[in-house]
Amino acid sequence: MDQDRFDVFVGLDVGKEHHHATALNSAGRRLHDKALPQDEAALREVFDKLTVHGSVLVIVDQPATIGALPVTVARTMGIEVAYLPGLAMRRIADLHPGNAKTDARDAYIIAEAGRTMPHALRRVGGDDDLIADLAVIVGFDDDLASEVNRVSNRIRGMLTQIHPALERAIGANIGHPAVLALLAKFAGPTGLAAAGRRRLTTTTKPLAPRMHTRLVDAIIKALTEQTVVVPGTRAAELVLPQLAAQLQGLLAQRAAAAKQVEEALDAHPLSQLLMSMPGVGIRTA
Repeated sequence: MDQDRFDVFVGLDVGKEHHHATALNSAGRRLHDKALPQDEAALREVFDKLTVHGSVLVIVDQPATIGALPVTVARTMGIEVAYLPGLAMRRIADLHPGNAKTDARDAYIIAEAGRTMPHALRRVGGDDDLIADLAVIVGFDDDLASEVNRVSNRIRGMLTQIHPALERAIGANIGHPAVLALLAKFAGPTGLAAAGRRRLTTTTKPLAPRMHTRLVDAIIKALTEQTVVVPGTRAAELVLPQLAAQLQGLLAQRAAAAKQVEEALDAHPLSQLLMSMPGVGIRTA
């Protein structure tokens, strides 16, 4: 990034409620050095005042999350934005006297880096908008994955408690649509046994064309291996359909998130190149 294009270098040490903004001119003189609220109007006011001194470059230490608002406001105003990566920030900080970490010191270091070390900066542009979108969707999918794991383990734990043989028969495929359909419709061992082979087959065949016979055989065999009713079975059979429905919903949301990631990734100019690399799928790309 060519610092000769700019007359003012604004370093923002971003924060959740307040940022600290330090503005330097091309000669290193401070034009602004104050706390700045995380507020659009306040951001616009400061940026607008600084444009009086010439072309402005805003530099942040975090372009996303808590830094997203100042980045967006600046770009909306036609002001260029750059990002100083954390590793570069730490190395540059070692060149300045003092060890105390304060917002004001960090903001000054960020601004000074923009003024004297433009090679350390990374431009924030349209590509970052797409990356931010992907980060939000992938982060949501990470949360969904954790919930899928939690609910799956809850179902398997409940089956292990009331009917270990049944858990062994279906536990490994607990997330399969056919298995979840059975649990949602017939609950646990009592309901599955009462349903009989014909109804189990009718439920599973459309969802598992290749494995439905094997799945139904395994369930029926497991049900014959236990004749006693373990305490808690009645309550478990009230809860299992709800857990199965919850897991179905979570898996559907993950599928939707995967589609959204794929659609967003298609818009990136490097998507085809990344996807052509061995071992790189949509999420890794």
